[in-house]
Amino acid sequence: MTTDSFKITIHMVSSLDGYIAKKDNSVSWFETADYYEKGINITEQDAEEFLKTIDCYVMGSRTYEHALELSKSYGWAYGDVPTVVLTHRKLPVDRQNIEIYSGDLNKLVTERLKPNYRNVWLVGGAKLAKDFIRLNLADEIRQSILPVILGDGTPFFDQIGKEQALHLKGVTAHKSGMVELCYEIKK
Repeated sequence: MTTDSFKITIHMVSSLDGYIAKKDNSVSWFETADYYEKGINITEQDAEEFLKTIDCYVMGSRTYEHALELSKSYGWAYGDVPTVVLTHRKLPVDRQNIEIYSGDLNKLVTERLKPNYRNVWLVGGAKLAKDFIRLNLADEIRQSILPVILGDGTPFFDQIGKEQALHLKGVTAHKSGMVELCYEIKK
């Protein structure tokens, strides 16, 4: 299937101070008790409809291992959507929709992703996001900022090594106090 419209979105959840994980990788800070009365409320049906538009996920090995661990309690968050895990390590794969890839990122995008998908989401981690930005492979960044300051941990943007112009496409404030920023990456 050749697609006319192809987009790679980097999606990351972060604290206000820009961290995507605590040092111990715990995600308890994702749960917020904040309430913003002017924010929108996304229903479960809205979320399900939106997730149907994503036809492939890409993630690094540590994000994959973390998702596997969380799946023991919450189920596999990415459903049956094809998922490419980038790693040079041998990792367990127990789902048919998981593919391990260890080659060149440009080749992955041009030979594997672009011919087969329209809407690819890179969902972690920070090093992989940095590589996709530096290689001009990503088209947009969606950063969901939660109402918390962690003070320390894994930074979302760390030493990208180049200036990158962006264009703000949208801002959404949610009832939970989360703010989602959507930026087009100018090429």
